[in-house]
Amino acid sequence: MDFTAQPKPATALCGVVSADGKIAYPPGVKEITDKITTDEMIKRLKMVVKTFMDMDQDSEDEKQQYLPLALHLASEFFLRNPNKDVRLLVACCLADIFRIYAPEAPYTSHDKLKDIFLFITRQLKGLEDTKSPQFNRYFYLLENLAWVKSYNICFDLEDCNEIFIQLFRTLFSVINNSHNKKVQMHMLDLMSSIIMEGDGVTQELLDSILINLIPAHKNLNKQSFDLAKVLLKRTVQTIEACIANFFNQVLVLGRSSVSDLSEHVFDLIQELFAIDPHLLLSVMPQLEFKLKSNDGEERLAVVRLLAKLFGSKDSDLATQNRPLWQCFLGRFNDIHVPVRLESVKFASHCLMNHPDLAKDLTEYLKVRSHDPEEAIRHDVIVTIITAAKRDLSLVNDQLLGFVRERTLDKRWRVRKEAMMGLAQLYKKYCLHGEAGKEAAEKVSWIKDKLLHIYYQNSIDDKLLVEKIFAQYLVPHNLETEERMKCLYYLYASLDPNAVKALNEMWKCQNMLRSHVRELLDLHKQATSEANCSAMFGKLMTIAKNLPDPGKAQDFVKKFNQVLGDDEKLRSQLELLISPTCSCKQADVCVVIIQYFLTLFLICRY
Repeated sequence: MDFTAQPKPATALCGVVSADGKIAYPPGVKEITDKITTDEMIKRLKMVVKTFMDMDQDSEDEKQQYLPLALHLASEFFLRNPNKDVRLLVACCLADIFRIYAPEAPYTSHDKLKDIFLFITRQLKGLEDTKSPQFNRYFYLLENLAWVKSYNICFDLEDCNEIFIQLFRTLFSVINNSHNKKVQMHMLDLMSSIIMEGDGVTQELLDSILINLIPAHKNLNKQSFDLAKVLLKRTVQTIEACIANFFNQVLVLGRSSVSDLSEHVFDLIQELFAIDPHLLLSVMPQLEFKLKSNDGEERLAVVRLLAKLFGSKDSDLATQNRPLWQCFLGRFNDIHVPVRLESVKFASHCLMNHPDLAKDLTEYLKVRSHDPEEAIRHDVIVTIITAAKRDLSLVNDQLLGFVRERTLDKRWRVRKEAMMGLAQLYKKYCLHGEAGKEAAEKVSWIKDKLLHIYYQNSIDDKLLVEKIFAQYLVPHNLETEERMKCLYYLYASLDPNAVKALNEMWKCQNMLRSHVRELLDLHKQATSEANCSAMFGKLMTIAKNLPDPGKAQDFVKKFNQVLGDDEKLRSQLELLISPTCSCKQADVCVVIIQYFLTLFLICRY
């Protein structure tokens, strides 16, 4: 039962009584005019509501009898009444009148029909308060309107869009988490019938739906977001063309003035894709067009959007739209550095969520691993290592090979990231054996490669290898027996060059301890010119074994001053370099030495 049929003309004018001036009221109901009190009016209207509620479409005699009353209830006196209870009762009567007289409404003036539906829409705001004593009556109003599809009669009005927009905005504004599923269902029925049975959705009406998907609105009222989401899914076949037209106007033609939501197009595309990719069937080719824009910032915005669409866990966009995927991959070679950087960052999520696309990504990551920009080479490593730490099977040998190459990068930041990343993989899959024997064999080369780097001339590389050895290859925090087993198996499985590097590392460390020991011995001697000269020589030698030797000299000199003034600090340093010092003791010594130095700096400055 609805109003989709064309209403027939009627001779009576809405809002006026019959020719003889008499209005027939239900039995027991006296005349309702402005001469009675509000309380009495409410009392009489409740009886009228009950009468119309009990009537059905087959009651021809009653329909004719109460036609003057139906016209009377649509008069300005009731539509503009200041009392909300009166307005609610009148709205319920009008909703039942539309049901009873369907498909022929008793109101033929377009202006009056518009006034009536705007009036009814305003009453629906009462749905917001579910604890209101009148909520059941507001729910009845909504249920009646949805069941009969009363708003469909407005299709014949020139300005029906104003009514529909007001209705949609009202329903989205009142929906909240205290409503049950029936309320949402009736709202959906009401709105979806307007979308699917009308001639089309105007931009302003579409905006009243899409605005609820924008992050700011979504966070304010999740229920309105959920309502919009279900509405879009239900009407996808009808509304898809309207959505496509909107994005075409903004993305292709650049007409941002068509909607207040134009600045949120990428947020909207992301949300619509998550709701139902079919909503964007005609939009995706427009994004391919945007990927080829001459504006670097515009390409960057599209790449960020598509990275989310392609990379999301449940997305099959890459397989469903291969031309767009290939066009997107082309951005890995973009002339604009931020675009290449964004593409590389995307690869990590893609590898983790879509390992089947690793083959497509490998060649592009290979090129980017040699990118002239340090930040991009660095992020290629982060991308591969992040995926490998999640699951080693997500990265192939080629991808791990790119990280291996970068351990010799000309930039320290890149080398460090590659070395630390490989060390973490070794500890996870070889030392801890988290993924079994096959995974351990896949990364077994890492230990040799890391120790080979000790042959590099850079002191930064050498120190990082020492750190990696103590933290990842043979972790210092293991119990002594476990640590010795770990060292034994490592030493036994290293290649000859790695063994030489490890022996050289121990030799250099032992030599540095000897220099520190000799420095401490000089502090025990009486101050003299020869003593000071010898001490200075030792400080310079020690500084050469630290990062940035130039700056290190100044720090070592200051440390030596504190060392000369603080006997407790010297005793801790002696214990630290002692051959009998265990790893646990060394950790304690380092903490105490750091405490003394901090205390010195506080007292001095």
